[in-house]
Amino acid sequence: MTTSQSGPVELSDEDQKLVVLARGALARAETTNAAAVRDGDGRTYAGAPVATRSLELSGLQVAIASALSSGARAFEAAVLVNGSADDPGIETLAEVSADAYTVVTDLSGAPTERVGTA
Repeated sequence: MTTSQSGPVELSDEDQKLVVLARGALARAETTNAAAVRDGDGRTYAGAPVATRSLELSGLQVAIASALSSGARAFEAAVLVNGSADDPGIETLAEVSADAYTVVTDLSGAPTERVGTA
């Protein structure tokens, strides 16, 4: 079952690294939000939103697609900087790894919500 927890959310050191990666992707792409994921082997991937006439992906979807195309088979966690709990990538993350969770942060990287399994 997927749950959402608002309010104070603690970030592990590994999740803090995802925040740094996502904020780097945000700055490079000059966008308002971005994401990073950690796969089951501890490898990390970052992504920013892509929007063209024929393709639209959230930053989380980009990060997940990058990981899957690099051979990832499972995910541990994701961080979505300045995003929301209704990001379509959260459903994809859960589809691949039901035990994975997503931490949503504000623009500065401070966690605001955790979405994941109970």
